[in-house]
Amino acid sequence: MAHSTQARATADQPPLARNRRELRESGYASRSVKQELRGNLIRRLESGEPLFTGIVGYDQTVLPQIENALLSGQDIVFLGERGQGKTRMARSLVALLDPWMPAISGCEINDDPFNPICRRCLDLVAEHGDQVEIDWIGRERRYGEKLATPDITIADLIGEVDPIKVAEGRYLSDELTIHYGLLPRTHRGIFVLNELPDLAERIQVGLLNVMEERDVQIRGYKVRLPIDVYVVASANPEDYTNRGRIITPLKDRFGSQIRTHDPRTIEHEMDIMEQERGTFADEAYLTVVPQYMREIVAEVTHLARRSPEISQRSGVSVRVSVANYENLVSSALKRAIRLREQQVAPRIADLMVLAQSTTGKIEVETVGDRDDEKIVEKLVQRAVLNVFNRHFSLHEFDELLVAFANGLRVDAGENLPSLDYVRQVAEVSGFSPAIRKLDGQGNPALIASAVEFVLEGLHLSKKLNKDRAPGQSKYRA
Repeated sequence: MAHSTQARATADQPPLARNRRELRESGYASRSVKQELRGNLIRRLESGEPLFTGIVGYDQTVLPQIENALLSGQDIVFLGERGQGKTRMARSLVALLDPWMPAISGCEINDDPFNPICRRCLDLVAEHGDQVEIDWIGRERRYGEKLATPDITIADLIGEVDPIKVAEGRYLSDELTIHYGLLPRTHRGIFVLNELPDLAERIQVGLLNVMEERDVQIRGYKVRLPIDVYVVASANPEDYTNRGRIITPLKDRFGSQIRTHDPRTIEHEMDIMEQERGTFADEAYLTVVPQYMREIVAEVTHLARRSPEISQRSGVSVRVSVANYENLVSSALKRAIRLREQQVAPRIADLMVLAQSTTGKIEVETVGDRDDEKIVEKLVQRAVLNVFNRHFSLHEFDELLVAFANGLRVDAGENLPSLDYVRQVAEVSGFSPAIRKLDGQGNPALIASAVEFVLEGLHLSKKLNKDRAPGQSKYRA
């Protein structure tokens, strides 16, 4: 909408035109949704603005494909496992719409003032001409979304006869008796259908006209509604095949098929964890999560995605990482509250809570009797060792291991105060370089976290023994 009306509009305030005459005088020119998305994308590319905000790890893979599809004016189907941002990207497309769009006032399907398609608006324009009033529709109201379920009907998506309007005295043949479905109500907007293969086949057939001829037909009415809608769908790759639950003619009508994927690096996984985790304003507590603890949480998820003991057909969502991260921080906060400490930092002992937020989100391969929590525990141990080896070489602990050989023992535990760690290691010079390397100095909670990480890393490297008791452990030579 590159004209004077747009120039006077802002994201918060719509343009001034209030009827068709004023809209025409403002220089407004109608354009299709695809033209609108394409034009606004071109401006973003010219200015260097990002296509989406909050989407991590797709810069070189998914986002260029979305840009190509939008520039080509093609409808999109996102193929990917759960938790890969398909719905978020679809909803983010709204930002490429104009801030405001004019529509005939009171129209159920947001009719274009200059190109109305519904009977009510056609009659209104024929009677009142340029005096027909208009409303300005914000971009958020131009988005429609539906989760495909087997019980969806054609009436839900397309429309149906409204018995109340018939009871008011109108004839069945009157188009004004139509109750519009979700698709017509998203006219001149973006319509998203999540989990497309879950639609019954007869409903999928009903979408063929929408995808190709760009119209809908309602019941036995001799009515053709040439709706303007940009269609986005999402599907699980396993279902979106000839062997799945999607009809081939409908597949053929989507211009671009874009595969999403899980985060491919630990850094991307950590960025998503930090971005998506729930946060609360706990002013009485200072929470700091060391880098290596975030790495461990992300590493657990990456190991699970490669584990033969976990079903890879079901996948391991990034939501596992987010939930694990939230539980890890919560466990550390709970300890700080009980010990009356204001500084909060997760420790190795807190990793035991990852089982409760992981087991419900993965499917274990059912070969014999498998203990889900034992599988998660093994993943956590491997993750700790991998992260430890990325940060340290064993020769860095020669001095510390000598101290253990000479009788040093260190207590650890989920409810041990942070100052107890500080006191235990104060006289042991072998800990200091590692604590500095992990940025733990000066904060008792961070020192405690660093000490546990070093001790557990040395234990898993088979350099220290670990005596376990409920709620506590003792590391020794």
